Amino acid sequence: MAVDCRPPQDAPRDTVRTLAETTIINLSLLKCVCVCVYRVTPAVVGYRDTEQIVGIAAKQGRVRNAANTVVRVKQILGRRFNDPETQTHKGETKCQVVNRGEKPYYEITAGEHPQYVAPEDVAKLIFHKMKETAQSALGSDVSDVVITVPFEFELNQKRALREAAEAAGFHVLRLIHEPAAALLAYNIGQDVSSGKSHVLVYKLGGTSLSVTVLQVNGGMFRVLNTHTDHSIGGESFTQALAQHLASEFKRTFKHDVSSNARAMLKLMNGADMAKHSLSSLGSANCFVDSLHDGIDFECNVSRARFELLCSSLLNKSIQPIQLLLEKAGLSARNINKVVLCGGSARIPRLQQMMREMFPDVDLLSSAPPDEVIAVGAALEAGLLVGSDGFVLEEESVTVDVSAADILIKEMDESGAEIFTPLLPSGTPLPARRHHVLSGSGKQSSLGLEIYQRFVVENKFQIEPDSGRNHNIDIVVTMKRDGSIHVSCVEQTTGKSEVITITAAS
Repeated sequence: MAVDCRPPQDAPRDTVRTLAETTIINLSLLKCVCVCVYRVTPAVVGYRDTEQIVGIAAKQGRVRNAANTVVRVKQILGRRFNDPETQTHKGETKCQVVNRGEKPYYEITAGEHPQYVAPEDVAKLIFHKMKETAQSALGSDVSDVVITVPFEFELNQKRALREAAEAAGFHVLRLIHEPAAALLAYNIGQDVSSGKSHVLVYKLGGTSLSVTVLQVNGGMFRVLNTHTDHSIGGESFTQALAQHLASEFKRTFKHDVSSNARAMLKLMNGADMAKHSLSSLGSANCFVDSLHDGIDFECNVSRARFELLCSSLLNKSIQPIQLLLEKAGLSARNINKVVLCGGSARIPRLQQMMREMFPDVDLLSSAPPDEVIAVGAALEAGLLVGSDGFVLEEESVTVDVSAADILIKEMDESGAEIFTPLLPSGTPLPARRHHVLSGSGKQSSLGLEIYQRFVVENKFQIEPDSGRNHNIDIVVTMKRDGSIHVSCVEQTTGKSEVITITAAS
C-alpha cells in the first residue's frame, strides 16, 4: 500500500496545491511511500497480547512472533476459503488460516484465548497506519484517497478494499488499475493527438510479477494482454540471498541453520537490507546479531555474487515478456516505451536485461520504481480533488473489461481436451462471442464447460438427435456486472439450451 504525500516535481501548480489535500494509496505493492526515514513501509501486521503493530516493526518482529504476524493479506482479501489463491496462501503463511463460514480467517493466539481475524480487518489496520502517516506528514486531517489495484483484481476484491478503506475513515475517490497509474506517472497518453503506441508496464513487486501490454491511442488505454505470476517477487531474491548466507555460516561455524525458522527469519531481515543496498552499491555488508548459539554472523556480499545467486530468478522474471508479446500479436520492435514498477525493478542486472531485450525503446526508470504507481495515483487524485464544479467522469470514459479469460472446453476427434478463449482478459464489456461446437452422429450428447482462468465455472449437457453430425451454435454474452449468458442452438433441429452464470458475490 503506498501513500504518497509529495506532489511530483514536474506537476502543474494547481495539481501541487490539490495533492497536499489528498492521500494516495497503492495496493499494488501493499507498501506505503511517504516523507519519513523509511520511504517504504511493508503492509505487515503483528498481533500481540494488547496491541497490533503495523509496518517495519511488525516485519522485524516476525522473528519472535511469526505465528501471529500477517503478511500478503492482499492475496486472500475478498476471496472465499476454497479459492485456489486462498489455499496457496494458507500453505505459505506461518499465521494459520482457518475456514469460518466458507471465508478465510487468521487464527491469532497472542492473547489468552484464540481470536479469529478477517482479512478485511487486517487491511483496515493497514489503512489506519496509512492515514496516520499521511496526517503526520501533512499536519492536517486526511480523508480522500485514490486506490490502485492490480489489473486482475475481481469485483469482490475491489469491494473488500473499498470497504476496508472506508472503515478506516477514508473517502474513496476512485479505484484505478496499476498499469493505468504507471502510464499517468510518466504522462503517457495524455496528448490526444500523439497517435497510437504500445507500452509495456513491467512490475516486479515484493510478492509477485506482473507484465501488461497496453495500446495507447487518443488518450485511451486498452489492455491487450497481461500476465501475473505469484511464484516470484522481491522475497524470492531475498530468500536466495538468505540461503547463501546460511551456507556461509555453515562453512565458517559448522552449524546448519537452514532448518531453524527463527535463524532463517533473522537472515531474511539481513538479506533484505543487503539486497536493497546492492541496488546502488557494488557490495553490501550483512550483520546478524546472535544468529545461532550466541554466535554473531557477518558477511560481505558483492553485487556480482548476488547476480550469480539470482541468475535463474532473473531469467524467470524476464521470460514471460516474450510470450506475452506473442499472445498480443506484437514483437519487441512494436513496443514504444517500457515502464518499470515495483521495488525489485531497481535491480541493476534486471534493468540491463530489459535494455538488451528492448535496445531501441525508452526504458522509463527515472522515478523510483516502487513509487511510480503511487505518483500516477497522485496525479489522478489531483485532477479529482482539483475539479471545481464538475465531475471528472464528464470528460473521461471508463470502460468495464473482463478481469480474467473466459474459455470453453471441447474434445477433438482423438479425445484430447481443447480450450478456446472466447473472452480474453481485458475484453471491453458488454461483449458477445459466437462459437460452433461440432460432434459426430455417434454421440448421444455433447458436454459444454465454461472456464474462468482454467477453473470450471459451469457445465451442462446438450442432447441433439442421433444419427447425424452435430453442429451447435454457441453464443456467450458477458455483461458489465460480470455475469455470463450462454445459449446453445443445434443448427439442424433448432433444439436449444440456455444458462446464466451470475457473477460471484
